[in-house]
Amino acid sequence: MSLHKYRLLIVISHPIQYCVPIFRLMAQHPKLEILVAYCSLQGVQPGIDPEFGVEVAWDIPLLDGYPWISSPNLSPKPGLGRFFGLLNLQLWHLIRQSQFDAVLIHTGYVYASFWIVAAAAKTSRTRFMFSTDANSLEPRDRKHWKAWLKRVVLPPIFRLADAIVVSSTLGQQMVRGLGIPEQQIVLAPSAVDNEWWSSQSAQVDEKRVRQQWGVPEDAPIVLFCAKLQPWKRPQDILQAFAKANVPGSYLLFAGDGSLRGELEAEAEALNISERVRFLGFVNQSQLPAVYRCADLFVLPSEYEPFGLVVNEAMLCRCPVVVSDRIGARYDLIREGETGLVYSCGNVDALAAILQDILPNRVRLRQMGEAAYQRMENWSPREYVEALVQALESRVAVKTGRT
Repeated sequence: MSLHKYRLLIVISHPIQYCVPIFRLMAQHPKLEILVAYCSLQGVQPGIDPEFGVEVAWDIPLLDGYPWISSPNLSPKPGLGRFFGLLNLQLWHLIRQSQFDAVLIHTGYVYASFWIVAAAAKTSRTRFMFSTDANSLEPRDRKHWKAWLKRVVLPPIFRLADAIVVSSTLGQQMVRGLGIPEQQIVLAPSAVDNEWWSSQSAQVDEKRVRQQWGVPEDAPIVLFCAKLQPWKRPQDILQAFAKANVPGSYLLFAGDGSLRGELEAEAEALNISERVRFLGFVNQSQLPAVYRCADLFVLPSEYEPFGLVVNEAMLCRCPVVVSDRIGARYDLIREGETGLVYSCGNVDALAAILQDILPNRVRLRQMGEAAYQRMENWSPREYVEALVQALESRVAVKTGRT
């Protein structure tokens, strides 16, 4: 007997390096027949990333290994980050004419294309799902009226969908708290390509990389790897590193953004510039070496729906310290085993952690190994299986399939 395949259309704003491994795995799944529709090709084609502040084109293949199309963007002012920046009218005809079993949208309700997809799915009686990585109603810009507005508008938006795909346990709790029934919520782990990160990090020549940075082979390294933007709070790790003043230690910033000049000046003022390295934007293929050569990864963000850099660090056997605003803390951080959590903005608490753990290389290695082991069941595989189960429960009910 032939196995039925669910025809799934995935609509996403642009190629995202984290999503590609999941799409490839979906394309190989015996129960799925997928098509990915991109609303733009930003990331494949070089362009200025406004948050990095530099031209970005990812140096890994983003369009290989799965079927995809590029939907024409008819926006008069195309771009990400604004409602009418994505206006992909072709999606209406694609959904209405192609007889998909379900549509999954990653683009989000902040774009006009979301509403085109939602309307097309509803009027064609196609199962409609969308994903969110949010774990809190608090906005990134700290404007509290937005949190109030979300409490009002999100429940009816979420109820449009046959299923809400969330990326973390905290996200699951948030959606449930808005009154969405449990059976409508699908927890699909926010994941990276586990096999790629672990295999690439195993090939790193740590001695050579440290020589390139001008860092001694036995020096403890603290790593910040993210955009140098206010909500990431890179100044917290700089100040905590100076307060901790662990002998022989170094601080590494991998990433670029608007705060770089300010951070460099502050490092000079704190008299630690000789032990601080600014690598600038580091492309994907070079990141495993950065994590592998670090002894401790710190993510001090005040706004971080999940924090996939935590996944990356742990897969490279690098223990992590995160603020209590990081979504990944609930699912990935086992206190004192795979990493540590501190109260966001508490520089003294972060400095105390650095003072305690950085000199203890044995404990750092043990935590790094435990972090790596934790990632065994938090991968694209679990994401795809959760999605297939959702399709089996939602689509099969609609069509009468068994």
